[in-house]
Amino acid sequence: MPREHDYTARVVWTGNRGEGTAHYKSYDRTWNVETPDKPVIHCSNDPLLGGDPTLHNPEDMLIAALSACHMLWFLHLASDAGIIVHAYQDDPLAVGETDTTGASRFLRATLRPSITVPAGTDLKRANALHGEIHKTCFIARSVNFPVTYEPRYRIQG
Repeated sequence: MPREHDYTARVVWTGNRGEGTAHYKSYDRTWNVETPDKPVIHCSNDPLLGGDPTLHNPEDMLIAALSACHMLWFLHLASDAGIIVHAYQDDPLAVGETDTTGASRFLRATLRPSITVPAGTDLKRANALHGEIHKTCFIARSVNFPVTYEPRYRIQG
């Protein structure tokens, strides 16, 4: 029988310049993630929508969560398969669209991890693990857009 899990976060709008939302340009699109007992993450809206480009936005955080979930499952499956991973870094790419009404969505994402493994690693087996992750990764199972993988391997001699 499936078990439910609760996840919480506190999102606090920090963009009130004194007038609140009196008009569209009277407030900042800034906010914090202030989850108890964790570091604060300062955020803003997507720069395309007037946000601060130096801060994380919801879209950044979604693609980062998808990438991190994939990484953690890859490391787990690699360990189970006897594949040693020395380093893992991903530069994911998400593609979104905005329609004529201003509504936006993700169309697709590509995870592009660079994975360092020792010489002699079965790269075909390592590569196959990426296709298994979508069966278990919480985030990948929750998004409604296609996710593809373009792993690159660095061989450590």
